[in-house]
Amino acid sequence: MSLEAIAREQLAEARRGSGRAATTVFGGHEQVLRQTVIGLVADADMQEHESPGPATLHVLSGRVRLTAGADSWDGRTGDLIVIPPVRHSVSALEDSVVLLTVAKV
Repeated sequence: MSLEAIAREQLAEARRGSGRAATTVFGGHEQVLRQTVIGLVADADMQEHESPGPATLHVLSGRVRLTAGADSWDGRTGDLIVIPPVRHSVSALEDSVVLLTVAKV
């Protein structure tokens, strides 16, 4: 599988639709490990939510900001952000694609 191709597809879908698009590339709700490619257009948000377990955000392209309470972390292409185990949100600072990896506990 080509993450680059999937990233292009998800970003194109996000541009055509609501500003974000996602597809699970490995695992799923019934498995412990899940990996999802998420495309976000500039200024799109993933509203504040809980993390179902240990998680990371790998920025495949663009720039994003992860916010948890008063703390925030910016990531750009190639960066890996460890998601804290608290409510958090993600915002696209420019058109971006991320790989979300979650291990459900």
